[in-house]
Amino acid sequence: MDILSDALDALRTGRPAVVRTEARAPWAVRFQPVAGAGFHVVAEGGCHLVPPDGEPLALGPGDIIFLRRGSGHTLCDTPGTPAIDFVPDKVGAGSPIGRFTVPGEGAAAVLICGAYPLDVERRHPVLGDLPDVIHLPARPGRHPALRSAVEQLCAEIQAPQPGSDTVVATLVDLLLLYILRSWYAEQPDQRARGWAAALGDPVVAPALQAIHDDPGHPWTVESLGERAGLSRAAFARRFATVVGEPPLTYLTDWRMVTAARMLRQSGDPLAAIAERNGYTSEFAFAKAFKRRFGMPPGAYRKELRQAAVPGPSQ
Repeated sequence: MDILSDALDALRTGRPAVVRTEARAPWAVRFQPVAGAGFHVVAEGGCHLVPPDGEPLALGPGDIIFLRRGSGHTLCDTPGTPAIDFVPDKVGAGSPIGRFTVPGEGAAAVLICGAYPLDVERRHPVLGDLPDVIHLPARPGRHPALRSAVEQLCAEIQAPQPGSDTVVATLVDLLLLYILRSWYAEQPDQRARGWAAALGDPVVAPALQAIHDDPGHPWTVESLGERAGLSRAAFARRFATVVGEPPLTYLTDWRMVTAARMLRQSGDPLAAIAERNGYTSEFAFAKAFKRRFGMPPGAYRKELRQAAVPGPSQ
């Protein structure tokens, strides 16, 4: 799996959801914080984004907003309009598709509002390098793959058909990749540093790919540098400059992210998870995991399973 897809998959904690929102002026909708990232697409009309901090941002047809931390915010026709809470209805039990309507007699706006359950608190540059709010204005001829995905998503949500749940979930996942690609493409000043630079760096990218392909391998700075034809010192400097941390620090962090994914998604014994992530000692693995996540791996898995059990009201 390529580096960007692998990083996003490892941070994923659940299924994405998307809501078709139709509002008529005067309107304002308050979005509560979510455990992950969120996005909005202005399908028709216009509106304003009012972030927790900062000035309102005017949005037009085709504009896309991505909120990397799922922060609370408001969308409205005009700043200052009294807001109601965003409480959508699902089109069916277990469906990722929802509907939300704000009735009125004024100008209409149609929005596609989505959320990605991601472990945004776990440090990784794929999200950490991003601003809290990304605004991708609609521009003719720009980012055709992103625009195509948006058009397909709007059409599928407008008139759901058999199989729409799967189609929509796939399109929302694609949208996240296209949003990140588009933002990276518009950051020429970041080519010297950051995750966007790392993905295209001829020295760093092969080392990152090696780490992602086999996190349990006993990598050293020397062996990673050999893949780029650089000495240990030259490679370490280049990696730290571009990624923002030393190669072995990234390796350890990625092993912990991978281990957390395995604890979420599999029933493998802790010893097997430790070995697959480069630890010959289960004790050493548990110590490293606790240092990163604040609890031993067994307790982390138990907490996840308890959280997944439906409560009496669900």
